[in-house]
Amino acid sequence: MLKFHRAVIAIGLVLVSTSLTQAQDVVAGESVFKKCRACHAVGDGAKNKVGPQLNDLFGRVAGSIEGFKYSKAMVAKGEEGLVWDDESLAQYLAKPRSFIKGTRMAFAGLKKEEDIVNI
Repeated sequence: MLKFHRAVIAIGLVLVSTSLTQAQDVVAGESVFKKCRACHAVGDGAKNKVGPQLNDLFGRVAGSIEGFKYSKAMVAKGEEGLVWDDESLAQYLAKPRSFIKGTRMAFAGLKKEEDIVNI
């Protein structure tokens, strides 16, 4: 459990967007990430689940983890040059199906800007 908390804290530290002005709350980020855990894993030994594992997300080309079956839309975005950073991830988390039309991610998105900042 400690490894999971460290991983969530590490993700939280990386996900702060300079375009968002609110302060990040790591504890709140852990709580928000509970919405993601059903499909995504992070931390030591993280494996792909329904969604890809999220280790080393920033700087990664979208749709590029070997062995994970992404939607054609996600792969196409990666081929078009989408590389995950705090801005692109914030947009995706707000409205996944609008940001990448055709994504298989069923999650509707995070409604509150503070949740996006905190995660």
